[in-house]
Amino acid sequence: MGDEKERTETLDGTPAAAEAAHRPPTAFLEVRDLRIHFPTDDGLVKSVDGLSFQLERGRTLGIVGESGSGKSVTSLGILGLHNRRNANVSGEIWLDGQEIVGSTPDQVRRLRGRNMAMIFQDPLSSMHPFYTVGNQIIEAYRIHNDVSKQVARKHAIDMLGRVGIPQPDKRVDDYPHHFSGGMRQRAMIAMALSCDPELLIADEPTTALDVTVQAQILDLLRDLQEEFNSAIIMITHDLGVVAELADDILVMYGGRSVEYATVDDLFHRPLHPYTWGLLGSMPRLDRERSERLLPIKGTPPSLINLPSGCAFNPRCAYAELNDGRSETERPELKELEPGHSVACHLPLARRKEIWDNEIRPKL
Repeated sequence: MGDEKERTETLDGTPAAAEAAHRPPTAFLEVRDLRIHFPTDDGLVKSVDGLSFQLERGRTLGIVGESGSGKSVTSLGILGLHNRRNANVSGEIWLDGQEIVGSTPDQVRRLRGRNMAMIFQDPLSSMHPFYTVGNQIIEAYRIHNDVSKQVARKHAIDMLGRVGIPQPDKRVDDYPHHFSGGMRQRAMIAMALSCDPELLIADEPTTALDVTVQAQILDLLRDLQEEFNSAIIMITHDLGVVAELADDILVMYGGRSVEYATVDDLFHRPLHPYTWGLLGSMPRLDRERSERLLPIKGTPPSLINLPSGCAFNPRCAYAELNDGRSETERPELKELEPGHSVACHLPLARRKEIWDNEIRPKL
């Protein structure tokens, strides 16, 4: 019991997190009790509020949740892109043994590109419209490598060809607006991978792309991961995307983790009512559905005034089964099965019963 209590406290950033600060990281990427808060005139926006997870090289972690759950803020925090004058960032982020939160901006800047890189959601707005695609890849490569422009240009052409852009020796001199949406996304991936980063963060990399291009981008990421053995964080609201690419899934709600499991466990044995809602609202093409999709009632909570107790309780159909604890006590993230952690007051047996008898038959 003592070991279980200590593990639970550490996951949720309560006092045991202070002890964790004295322990060296055990994984390639280790996030401990990450908190990213933004002071505003209306109050403190707790975009990320005590998030912990680990990721090894060669594996992919999918982070899912509705808009406003803290997914993108987490990714920007890992890259050290939050302005410390506007954001209060605390906790620890260890990347291959180096702590990022406590590092200087110059130290983090040296890590970006070579050690970690990001594919942004909208490549048209993320790439500079006044410079050719090739020049932008060349610049990113030369920042971390002492090579001539000619060598960097050849590398840029090679990267564009590697991500499947036809005639890369000619397209290297095109501007971003000359590329289609899918080609721009490929160019963004080429730029992100130009220095062979060990960690690649993909923030909604297939949003606004048609399904054929989506499949091509996911196949490309999978192939490149096998080639470079990169760790990948896939941020999306689309469970179909993470089912295709991820090894593990982290479900976020209200700036916190509510469920963490392998892909197989999360899709076949989910244990949190919010995850049930995400699965119920996902279109299925692999079988015929006799009923409409099951949307989650209500709206995501305000990150300034989160509901007391469990943040999901105003939208949860099972909150009343917890004898009032859902409204007064915030559930801690507990490992209920090996590799499967959940933050919910419902007893495990009751959750499994609801899933087997009420939820799964409707999906």
